[in-house]
Amino acid sequence: MSYDLIVIGGGPAGYVGAIRAAQLGKRVACVEKERAGGTCLNWGCIPTKSLLRNAELFHLMKHRAEEYGFKFASLDFDWGKVIQRSRTVADKNAAGIEYLFKKNKVDYVRGEGALDRAGEVTVKLADGQTRKLAAPKILLATGVVSRPLPGFPFNGTTVIGSREALVLASQPKDIIIIGAGAIGVEFAYFFNAFGTKVTLVEMMPNILPLEDTEASQALEKAFVRQGIKVLTGTKVVKAETGAGGVTITVEGNQVETLSAGLCLVAIGVQPLMPGGASLKLTPRGYLETDARYQTSLPGVYAAGDIIGPPLLAHTASYEAIQAVEGMFTQHVPKKVELFPSCTYSQPQVASVGLTERAAKEKGLKFRVGKFPFSASGKARAVGEVDGFVKLLFGEPHGELLGAHIVGAEATEMIAELGLALTLEATHEEIEASIHAHPTLSEAVHEATGQAFGTAIHL
Repeated sequence: MSYDLIVIGGGPAGYVGAIRAAQLGKRVACVEKERAGGTCLNWGCIPTKSLLRNAELFHLMKHRAEEYGFKFASLDFDWGKVIQRSRTVADKNAAGIEYLFKKNKVDYVRGEGALDRAGEVTVKLADGQTRKLAAPKILLATGVVSRPLPGFPFNGTTVIGSREALVLASQPKDIIIIGAGAIGVEFAYFFNAFGTKVTLVEMMPNILPLEDTEASQALEKAFVRQGIKVLTGTKVVKAETGAGGVTITVEGNQVETLSAGLCLVAIGVQPLMPGGASLKLTPRGYLETDARYQTSLPGVYAAGDIIGPPLLAHTASYEAIQAVEGMFTQHVPKKVELFPSCTYSQPQVASVGLTERAAKEKGLKFRVGKFPFSASGKARAVGEVDGFVKLLFGEPHGELLGAHIVGAEATEMIAELGLALTLEATHEEIEASIHAHPTLSEAVHEATGQAFGTAIHL
């Protein structure tokens, strides 16, 4: 079978790249060994948000029903149905991608693709047969998989990764989560909301270590109030499995031994390389690409998590579109520079641009504007007063440098500030934009004013 483009991997980079190439009038095949949508739609972004929504509702009714005037004779949950709802949501999204393939006339090939050489791909089909595909251009988008803790391998029962955490047959009584990036934090919130005893262990000084320090600290305080045991600045020095679960020895301010029936390891990921031809890698083991997303093998390109951080679905899609348009049009591809980061616990955390820490390291002069949701009428009305909006403005021109939000709907609010950064908006332009009242986004307007002494509601 001959094509203009073969894509190996059907996740947010792969399926988006395939569809964009088809929109440009190219004949495209997308090879996926599991199901369209990749990790994001099937085992990551989408099903976790389903679980987190269930957790949010249950936690709200369990702990704050009286505040809202609700009374229950009893309140309970069905763990199996919670998990099943998540799988149903994932299945519908994956089916949606398959529909988009048909709509755009992309050949969807189910099987494991291997790069034989430039221009040639072999696909091992589910029935064991193989199919040869050929195209002058190939896009690799095979993504990443969870990275195990050295000497403490995943076993699917007591030591698991995020994929297994999504489909646990029964609720764990207690769990140790190693790694407090977005994945570890979201699962910590989810399990704790349903009553599992959660211990969250992070080697760095703060949870969500890549976020602004104030934002990380605000989330940690909220987690502690919710009953999550948070150990930061703490490294694992010994980890063992036994018949009853796991025993983890950690070292922080002191040496401590933790025990639980289950351990979720969320310390990061490692690239999932396609078989076949050898390609040049970065020092961290990701595929190396040039400015046009081309690998060391001419005609073979790569996008998404397989080429390294930022390891996000939305940046993967961006990279794939850039790569494909660079292949087939006069467009000059761009690499990811500005992007939003989002964590969907409650409270949520979202950011774009520079942290205060990074701005200081760069030696920039800037002002900080901060507005707490406790001073927001809408936040009080909906009962979500945790958190704040924090904005950094450069001096002397007042351009927005970075934005950080902790609180309800932070992940929805961040888009406005991403656009502001893209357009190089100044504080005057943000203040001149009338924000609807009452909304949570008014906090953006007020934080801008606070940086320059014009905030009204502080």
